[in-house]
Amino acid sequence: MDVYGLTNRPALLAAGVSDNELARWCARGDIVRVARGAYLPAASAEGIEPAAWHALEVRAALERLRVPVVASHVSAAVLHGVPTWGVPLDRVHLTRISPGSVRRTTTLHLHGTGLAEDEVDLLDGCRVTSVARTVVDVARTEPFEQAVAIADAALRAGLVAPASLAHARERARHRAGATAAGRVVAFADGRAESVGESRSRVALRRYGLPTPELQWEVRGGGRFIGRVDFGWPALRTIGEFDGRTKYTRDSQDDAADVVWAEKRREDALRAVGLRVVRWTWADLSDFGPVVGRLRSVFAAP
Repeated sequence: MDVYGLTNRPALLAAGVSDNELARWCARGDIVRVARGAYLPAASAEGIEPAAWHALEVRAALERLRVPVVASHVSAAVLHGVPTWGVPLDRVHLTRISPGSVRRTTTLHLHGTGLAEDEVDLLDGCRVTSVARTVVDVARTEPFEQAVAIADAALRAGLVAPASLAHARERARHRAGATAAGRVVAFADGRAESVGESRSRVALRRYGLPTPELQWEVRGGGRFIGRVDFGWPALRTIGEFDGRTKYTRDSQDDAADVVWAEKRREDALRAVGLRVVRWTWADLSDFGPVVGRLRSVFAAP
């Protein structure tokens, strides 16, 4: 369990620490309780991001439970390093290796479906569901937008292939949420380069807009002009999601230079007759105005 100095009560007792000392250290703030019976040095706990903290909770739960279990669902996604936008990390999700009863508390969801041998990986000492099984489990149990963001990220990182996702979905066909998982697997696309682009894809679909070409490479006059997030070649339209990373691609570049380069790129795109519509993360919460702009551009001569 030695991640960030994570340790447990049996190890501390074996090292000669008494329960009274353990209680005093917690009261003084010298150590931080991660989960029942699991502790972290206070200095190590500072600044840990939510996903990393959840990973510690998962390790503690795997160590504590006496039945054969595997990290699964969003907890497995965290251990695999997949971004988990919009999915709560308030519970550790584990799945029994052999089918059994379900258990759900405020901090733990123990799933009882069971796992095949090839659906379990060993990752940094933790048993975890395979990426394909993880994505499908998330797709069965979480909203479409969040599940698509996770599926896109797994494909983008090369952690799983589309065929493997399709196979995992077929194996889950008799489980609750299989139909929803099928929609996610069919829609997932690793060409989406960020959570923002995945959310944009979902928003475009929700409003019934034509399906764009992702990462469209624009050429004109026999030369490469640029690669854009979303392209509608027949409509001579480009859609660009402006995440902050687009303007901080290289820490060695001055922000003003990056913005200027982006402006020149857009000017070159417009010069070959393309219309550009941009949106930001904030627009994804109310995508209607962006849709209005896109439809107006689509209809323009």
